Amino acid sequence: MQAEELEEIIGVRFEDKNLLRTALTHSSYLNEAPTHVSIEDNERLEYLGDALLDFVVGEMLYRRFPDFKEGMLTDVRAALVRESTLADFARRIRLGEALYMGHGEVASGGRDRDTILCAAFEALVGAIYLDQGLETVKEFVLPMVESALPEAVEMAARKDPKTRLQEITQARGMGTPSYEQVEEKGPEHRRTFVMAVYVGGEKLGEGEGRSKQAASREAAMAALARLERGEG
Repeated sequence: MQAEELEEIIGVRFEDKNLLRTALTHSSYLNEAPTHVSIEDNERLEYLGDALLDFVVGEMLYRRFPDFKEGMLTDVRAALVRESTLADFARRIRLGEALYMGHGEVASGGRDRDTILCAAFEALVGAIYLDQGLETVKEFVLPMVESALPEAVEMAARKDPKTRLQEITQARGMGTPSYEQVEEKGPEHRRTFVMAVYVGGEKLGEGEGRSKQAASREAAMAALARLERGEG
């Protein structure tokens, strides 16, 4: 695919065609380019696009979901900007077909590899920003993000509360949660366990379940609720 066709697909006409060319240039292509031709690969634009996607998606979620706490917003954003999601966005616009790549990379399936497509999508976002500005980036990115949003929210809601608790406590410098059995009760065939979760020596939550794992999950949920209330 020619770069001009990609511009038609994404609805963006670049003023600086060199920016688009750079966004589409995989590092493997440089190994086969003539030495007298000055070409830059897309890795610097990838870095910029990654930061822009975090901001654009984060701002959209902040405005869209005023009741979501920080942890939930972070989890939804992570689902929306993860490698596989961005690679799917790249496939929608047939980005792989437009990439400048080395013959070996093409032969090994590089045009449809998630890592390459994700990086190229981020680079394209960076190029659009430098050429057209933030509003054009939003017009390009947000319709695709909107289509992936319901699944991302569901995925974040299903995330293991023990994992979420560990991420939050470590991010806040509180340490790693530990779980201890508090009580075991009920007849042999209907045992119930009570587990407590501690962080830095302080009990943050307690939970009950038919297994230690289920009780630990409930304890983590109680601890998350406490932290969201600002009590931790």
